[in-house]
Amino acid sequence: MHGAQRFRELLAQPGPIVAPGVYDCISVKVVERAGFKAGFVSGAAVTASILGYPDVGLQTMPEILGQVRNMARCVDIPLIVDIDTGYGNALNVMRTVREFESAGAAALFFEDQTFPKRCGHFEGKKLISVDEMVVKVKAACEARRSKDLVIIARTDARAIEGLEKAIERANLYAQAGADAIFVEALLSEDEMRTAAKSIKAPLQANLSEGNLKTPLLPFDVLHEIGFKIISYSGLLQRTAVRGMQKALDVLKREKTSAGLYPEHVCSLVDRSELLGLQNFYALEERLYGPLVDSEKSWRARLDEQAGIKDERTLPI
Repeated sequence: MHGAQRFRELLAQPGPIVAPGVYDCISVKVVERAGFKAGFVSGAAVTASILGYPDVGLQTMPEILGQVRNMARCVDIPLIVDIDTGYGNALNVMRTVREFESAGAAALFFEDQTFPKRCGHFEGKKLISVDEMVVKVKAACEARRSKDLVIIARTDARAIEGLEKAIERANLYAQAGADAIFVEALLSEDEMRTAAKSIKAPLQANLSEGNLKTPLLPFDVLHEIGFKIISYSGLLQRTAVRGMQKALDVLKREKTSAGLYPEHVCSLVDRSELLGLQNFYALEERLYGPLVDSEKSWRARLDEQAGIKDERTLPI
């Protein structure tokens, strides 16, 4: 089943869709292993990871597309993908939809900012007109090859035009064909409840730890309010940053990394098992015959730790 079909099923089922933010193959595999049903590909996190830039619109479609293709290839959970403004006007949006759909995305969301855009929690955002965004939403819906692909329209109007105008825009985008709506940077629980009551479409909430805008309500509370998709765009990457900083502080102070293991550092075997090394060994053995003793011992340790049986397929 394609990821878009799986995501459509999740939308139809009761309960929230909790989607931690991912930015590379390791992070998306960790999310899948943890049992989450979807991943949220954060444009800001991918940009930080592969370019070392902040989320101010410097990323291009091919850079994000390559990461999405790799992530979609290595997991079974559906991916919600941040495509910024669609990388241009309605014609650009149509090409963008086709490219990301082919790469394996299950859902796409884009915002009504001008280009270059910036993070929804940054200052200085500017909006395109309602009419222009409606055309872009219609173009996105027309461009998808499968009707299962979910189109999410985001509005950044709350920060610029106020809550009432943001809700007005959201409903117009839903009428234009958007399957779900994301109102960025709502400022309180009351605003979130007002939006949920006023917008006639499934809603996405995106939470960011340490920000001064949207409150960090538990995802079950957000679902009770009326939000279906709850994403945590920067959680894993910013956790990783803090973890790397801590590890390097310990290394400098103690002149060894030994004290970090196993609480703060996974083993080489753990990482290899996460990446499916045992499947590659199985394939190699099938193609070339039995492995040498040292490799078989390594594989046996992986199998024992992971509880892997012999019925394996190669994840490529």
